[in-house]
Amino acid sequence: MSMAGIVAYGAYIPLFRLGKGTAGWESPTERAIANFDEDSVSMAVAALRDALTGMDPNSIDALYFATTTQPYAEKQSATTVGWGANLRSELFTVDCTDSLRAGTNALRLAMDAAKAGSAKRVAVVAADTRLAQPRSSFERTFGDGAAALVVGEDRPIATIEGHVSLAHEIMDTWRSADEDMVRAWEDRFRLEKGFIEALRESVAKALQKFGTTAKDYAKIIFSAPDARAHREAVRVLGLEDSQIQDGLFGALGHTGTAFPLMLLIAALEEAKPGDHLLLASYGDGCDVFSLRVTEDKAQLPPRRGMKGHLTAKKILPNYELYLKWRGLHQPDPGVRRPPMPTPSATALYRERERNLRFEAAKCRSCGTVQYPPQRVCTRCSKRDDFEPVRLADRPAKLFTYALDYIAGSVDVPLVVCIVNFEGGGRALMTMTDRVVEEIEVDMPLEMSFRKLYEAEGIHNYFWKCTPVRVKG
Repeated sequence: MSMAGIVAYGAYIPLFRLGKGTAGWESPTERAIANFDEDSVSMAVAALRDALTGMDPNSIDALYFATTTQPYAEKQSATTVGWGANLRSELFTVDCTDSLRAGTNALRLAMDAAKAGSAKRVAVVAADTRLAQPRSSFERTFGDGAAALVVGEDRPIATIEGHVSLAHEIMDTWRSADEDMVRAWEDRFRLEKGFIEALRESVAKALQKFGTTAKDYAKIIFSAPDARAHREAVRVLGLEDSQIQDGLFGALGHTGTAFPLMLLIAALEEAKPGDHLLLASYGDGCDVFSLRVTEDKAQLPPRRGMKGHLTAKKILPNYELYLKWRGLHQPDPGVRRPPMPTPSATALYRERERNLRFEAAKCRSCGTVQYPPQRVCTRCSKRDDFEPVRLADRPAKLFTYALDYIAGSVDVPLVVCIVNFEGGGRALMTMTDRVVEEIEVDMPLEMSFRKLYEAEGIHNYFWKCTPVRVKG
């Protein structure tokens, strides 16, 4: 009998870090931070695209999106993630929210759906951009990032052999619906009565149910609130240091719902066939999973995953820029242009293929690719005879660019580009995740799903170009 498991994985970590080279940053550790135009939805799209490397997006039957920082209180985000990642419209979509365990909750739901046969392949995506008070301990601990897993029964790279869940009611960390920043009770109480107590009980129950001991696992992965709690858990559970998956508190930070899944992906990248992994996720209780790595891991196409994103990074020059990106510091921008208009819901609906899927039109007669799509071919003048082509996954090069210092962008200057795509097509775009001094004509580019702006509660998403992050 086949067993449900992880068929593929992907991750996304923002390019920029708060670190030792950041003026005004008072922590010796690095923390991954989302750019001003990134949020949970945009990062989820990036992680899912990474997970779908070498895989047909149309093979995904369901999408579960986990986050505590969704852009809307009433509008599904999983649908937007699916469109950005070019999944088909005949798709079951779910938002899993309001708990740091939402990522592993979604993994459990996906596993059950695959085992029941209601979906052959389920995409589980988790992403968070949690906000903390400036100069607080949470600010030094929190990181931004996303993880994506594809769950199914067809040649999994890691089978899920068992699971245990524990509900543990406690007020340790919380955030009300009308608040932006996470609150917490006293540290010792949170650690001893929250994380440690729930982890100890759930792991003990899990090992008993699985008929295993801690020594049976090559790696044990758990999402501790911080580095101190991580060390304490190792001591309390009596684990060997060699068994413990690096918590990445010094290089990434706690990425909320995505954190346990990102650590699992990091473990899978190093795991060998036959290795057993134990995953424990904390948040008002614990989810514990026992996994076994299979021989099919060797067949997984290369992807950026955790390794690629951790090494490809840039240190933010100063702490003030981070505060500006988060809207916590608003100096007089000297803007000489009117505010951005409220997006038209009608226009967003009409143009969703070109805006969210980044689809151009290819003339069936002469092969000319046009973006945005037109009714008449600019080369052969054929009318209404086009097929859609997606530009988001095509290599591109910078044809020319201009620097706009008065556009009112959060990240001055605004880099306006003309981009040429491999296989045809040209688009007017803006460039993000860039260092102005490194921009040059003909540089290779890739596409990134980003948030343009928010007006009247409407979050407007589109594609931007970025320098190729991992070359080769």
